[in-house]
Amino acid sequence: MSSTEVKLSRLLGLAQKFNNFYLTGFHKGDIRPFLVEGQQVGLIKSDVLKQLHKYPEVFCIRDCEYTKQGLVELNPAFRDYNERTAQLEKVLRELRSDGLFSALQGWRDECFEVKSEHKALLKMERAATPLFGVRKYGVDINGYVRHPQHGLCIWLQQRSNTKETWPGKWDNMVGGGLSVGYGIMETAIKEAAEEASIPKDLVKNLVSAGCVSFFFESDQGLFPNTEYVFDLELPVDFVPHNADGEVQAFELLPAKECVERVFTPDFKTTSAPVVIDFLIRHGHITAEKELNFTQIVELLHVPLQSLYTYKTRLEQKLQQHQASLPNDDNNCNCTSLPSSPLENGHNKKEAA
Repeated sequence: MSSTEVKLSRLLGLAQKFNNFYLTGFHKGDIRPFLVEGQQVGLIKSDVLKQLHKYPEVFCIRDCEYTKQGLVELNPAFRDYNERTAQLEKVLRELRSDGLFSALQGWRDECFEVKSEHKALLKMERAATPLFGVRKYGVDINGYVRHPQHGLCIWLQQRSNTKETWPGKWDNMVGGGLSVGYGIMETAIKEAAEEASIPKDLVKNLVSAGCVSFFFESDQGLFPNTEYVFDLELPVDFVPHNADGEVQAFELLPAKECVERVFTPDFKTTSAPVVIDFLIRHGHITAEKELNFTQIVELLHVPLQSLYTYKTRLEQKLQQHQASLPNDDNNCNCTSLPSSPLENGHNKKEAA
């Protein structure tokens, strides 16, 4: 085995690291589905659940005898996007004041939308999304150069030491979350200008390269992330520079050195999938060089869109056993069923 193969064999371990929750978290038994308008939009761990019990007017927290799994539902009495958003934000601001969760220390006054399929149900402060296991979406740009001496080279940024998350870590050249009101390409162009001062005559050459998805867990919470990926070939003499104060350095690395940087603790773990995906697509990481190539590729595309299927799975189970269940509402007081009346946080029947 060549030295290159030895180095690349570490990739599977790295892919398992940024998918630590996907691989092991669902089996821990300390999570509950989070529902809004009867649709699962996230997952809530026991430490967060403990605090949500303080807000019965906002959250319906109940067990389900039939499924042996409880759930948390945003009060179904909140009828529209704005009311749901306002009621949830009151809770989040109080939790932030209490200083109970490190994730909320990075409060940004920037919101992500919480969706069921394509329908936006509410918006949530970005820093709070890990507490509710809400799917998040972002944009990453691989800036690269075909260098005459060094071959394929990749631009990396070093995040500012004042960043709320991953301060001082190395990262992709450009990256940013999809905030409320911004589209995918719109975000890519905005972040390219803010983070790397890429001019319009170059940013027009952005090439969509699909997406990567992974499910990571840290001490701040759950990160079911989908990143829309773009490639941007840059002139050899172009040097990015930061315009928004969120980046403290840039460095151009040959592909082999970039792989080594990704393996270090100085690199942002949740940005590693974007670099690995780029190196696979550009032929630097191949099945011939990497024994676990297929597993790695799969772990770059975790099926996040089909993981939150609590309602579907419950309905299927009920349909299978409906004939054997007595007609008694006390068997299952689960609000995810459309045929059962929903209850608000005060345990009163919802008005028709």
